[in-house]
Amino acid sequence: MPRHEAVMCLRHMLDHAREAVSMVQGRTRTDLDTDRLLNLALVRLLEIIGEAASRVVKEDSDLYPDIPWPEIVGLRNRLIHGY
Repeated sequence: MPRHEAVMCLRHMLDHAREAVSMVQGRTRTDLDTDRLLNLALVRLLEIIGEAASRVVKEDSDLYPDIPWPEIVGLRNRLIHGY
């Protein structure tokens, strides 16, 4: 993957994670369970984060060992495919 594509994947992950965190500020689990739009929006943001994470090559992900790469991609797979 060209370097600029790797940077774009990381940027998408960061931007969408920030958006998800902002969206849940002041919200409760009950809000998540009862607000369909909130639920759909968060699921979509997590899907995008997971898809971007799956495109980051090992050499680049190794630069950020504190990021749980397999778990992020796994969450995306569970959301999309149910496994």
